[in-house]
Formats: sequence, C-alpha cells, structure tokens
Amino acid sequence: MPQPVIAESQLRVQIETLERRLRKRDEQRRAMLHIMGDLNESNKRLGSQRKAMLHILADYERDRRRLARQTERLDNSRRAVLHILQDSHKDKLRLEASRKAMIHIMGDLRETTAEMQRRERELRDKQEQLVQAGKLATLGELTTGVAHELNNPLNNIGLFVGNAVDLIELAATEKSQVVGELRHAMQQVSKATEIISHLRTFGRAAPVSRDPISLREVIERALSLMREQLRLREIDVTVDLGPDEPVVVGNAIQLEQVFINLLTNARDAVAESPRKLIDISATIASGAVEVALADTGQGIPPGLERRIFDPFFTTKEVGKGTGLGLSITYGIIKEHGGTISVVSPPGEGATFLIQLPLAP
Repeated sequence: MPQPVIAESQLRVQIETLERRLRKRDEQRRAMLHIMGDLNESNKRLGSQRKAMLHILADYERDRRRLARQTERLDNSRRAVLHILQDSHKDKLRLEASRKAMIHIMGDLRETTAEMQRRERELRDKQEQLVQAGKLATLGELTTGVAHELNNPLNNIGLFVGNAVDLIELAATEKSQVVGELRHAMQQVSKATEIISHLRTFGRAAPVSRDPISLREVIERALSLMREQLRLREIDVTVDLGPDEPVVVGNAIQLEQVFINLLTNARDAVAESPRKLIDISATIASGAVEVALADTGQGIPPGLERRIFDPFFTTKEVGKGTGLGLSITYGIIKEHGGTISVVSPPGEGATFLIQLPLAP
C-alpha cells in the first residue's frame, strides 16, 4: 500500500479516536453539568431543610420555654392546691365549730323569740288595757253631757205618762189620745235606751276584728256622745264629709274613740276663744280618705307638734289632762294602717289630719 494512503488511514483513525474522545468528554461534561445541577438542587433543598431545621429548633426552644413556664405554673398550682386543701381542712374545722355555735344560737334564738312573743303579748294586753283606761276616762268626762242628754227623754217620758194618767183619770172617751201619749213615752224610752246602749258599747273592750265600716257613721256616733257637752259650752260644729261615702276597714269602737279624743281636745282648745268652732271635713284621693278636724283655739306652741303624741305629754294644767288621749289616738290610727299629723300655724288653731286607707 502506498505510504500516503497509510498515513491518511492512520490520520482518519486518529481523528475518529479523537472524535470519540471528544464525544465522551462531551458526555462526561453533560453528566457533570447534570451532577452540578443535581448538586445545586441538593444544596437548595439542604438550605431549605436547614432553614426548616432552624425554625424547628426555634419552635422547640419556644415550646421548651412554654413547657418550663407551664411546669412552673403547675408547680405553683400544686402548691396552691395544697394550701387550699390545708385551708379547706381548717375551714371544715371552723365550719364544724360554727355549726355547733349556730345550733346553740338557734336554741337561744328560739328562746329569745318565745320571750319576745310573750313580751309582745304582754305589751299588747297592756296597750289594750291602756286604751280601755283611756276610754273609761273619756266616759268619765262624758258623764255630765250624757246625764243632760238622758234628762231630756226622762222628762219627756214623765210628761207623756202624766198626760196619759190625766186622760185616764178624766175618763176620756178618746183612747187614741192615751195611746198617742204612751207611744210618745215609748219613743223617749227607746231614745234613752239607745243612748245607754251606745255608752255600754263604747265602754266595752273593743274586739280585735276589722270590718268595713262607714266613717260617716263613726263620726256621727262620736258627735252624739259629745253634742251635749259642746252645746253647753256654746261650741259650733260643722261637718262636711263630701258627697262620697268613705268606707274603711277597721274597728268602729276604736275609731269612735279617736274622734272623741280629738273632739275633747278641740273642746278644751276653744274654751277661751272668742269664736268657738270645730270643723270636720273629709276628702278622698288615691285610695285613701283624709279627715281634717280643725279648731279655732290658740294652737299648739311651736316646737311641740312632734311631742303631743308622746304618752303622758300634755300642755294642759295639772289635773286637767292625763296626756294619754293623743297617744292612744296615734296608736289606734297606726294599727289601722293610717297616719295622723297636726298643722298649727301660730294663733290660727290646730288642724289634725288623719289618713286611712279605703276599703277595697
């Protein structure tokens, strides 16, 4: 084979070998590039994992600190629970002691309550006795007036019976005249009997019952016992209770005693006045009736308006008053769920104001 051909063949072989080496290097370079890319990806993932690990470590540190704080709080709570249990035990002991003391206190309270009830009964009995004593004292003051009031029907009875006897003795043929005189006498007997019955009813101890009663009738019955005394002293009485008929729930005898006491005070108050007048009026408003009893006396000295309802307090001279009338009146009005007050401008007399709830 000629020499140039051999050289060319060898050169071709060398070129092919070189090309194979170049291709192999290219493949190695590409593989290296892939490896570098994978390495970069791995580095990135490793960086992310490192950051994640840092976050995890930070969270772990926070959790560890939180756990430490919770452990500390738990220890504090455990110690607090121990203290609470100890205090609870002490409280239990104190409660047991308190329970025993309460048992003794309840026993003492029952005894005290029974004693208070007994004393309350005694006080109520004494109050009733005081009211009855005041009522009897009022009856004593009314004796003169009642005697005059009884004297009129007794005189009339004597007159009518005398006329009937004269007619019988004269053998009058008209029986109607005799019967008429006797009937007139019986009417006067009934009037006297009514007065005595009223006095007996008023003097009797009042029952504790409460019934619907007409306030107008109560005031009229009180005036019927006082009218003769007021007439003898030339005292005028005006009564204006309005068109309505006030009805209250109460005890008629006790309320009658209230108005007799007030009329007696007004009678004494106007004794030296140039104009002797007692005015009784009533108004109804807001489920209550207000009765005003005014006189034309000298009034109550300033500063004594609050004291006149105290027991045994009186502005009258010694021997002319017990100081119980207004006190008894105040107690009766309070028992009926009402109020009583007095208004007394200087030199203009006194006005007693009584408020009582109306019957439903």
